[in-house]
Amino acid sequence: MLIVIHEDLPMFYLPGEIVPSSGQYAVFFGVNRKPTGDEITCIRGNKFPPGILSGYAYKLVDRTKHKG
Repeated sequence: MLIVIHEDLPMFYLPGEIVPSSGQYAVFFGVNRKPTGDEITCIRGNKFPPGILSGYAYKLVDRTKHKG
């Protein structure tokens, strides 16, 4: 599975932080931020979910597009 990371998007987000933008977030693990191959959908204003173990982080890979 190929995960495309938008380099212009700022940073990794940690569990419990507020989601800044709705979309698909790649899941990373550990100090070296190794990709797990998983993605989750997060909604702006909610909190990022906890990881199964400590050391999880999230990075936006596909922002939600709204029509209108």
